[in-house]
Amino acid sequence: MNFELLPVVLFATIFPIVIGLFLRLPRLLIEIKENKQWTFDWVKFIAIALPSLYIISMSILPFLQLGEGSIKIPEIIMVGSPTIQIIASVVFGYILLDSLKK
Repeated sequence: MNFELLPVVLFATIFPIVIGLFLRLPRLLIEIKENKQWTFDWVKFIAIALPSLYIISMSILPFLQLGEGSIKIPEIIMVGSPTIQIIASVVFGYILLDSLKK
């Protein structure tokens, strides 16, 4: 019997992103009620969201066929506890919605 680890890893990565989105959602709904022009904060997205996306992708790549031997994964992500990935995922979800500004 074979056990597929990829669905478990994807769920463990995507679920905290959804939690981060839900943490920012009430504030976003309040901002939607205001009638202003929407903008996107590129500086916040590049400075905060992209490094957290890097951490998230480095935690998924070892389980994909693409990253089995070709990409060097930082040791802190591989050996460290899943807390790093969870925090990065929540931050990514929150900043994704926080970058949308009115």
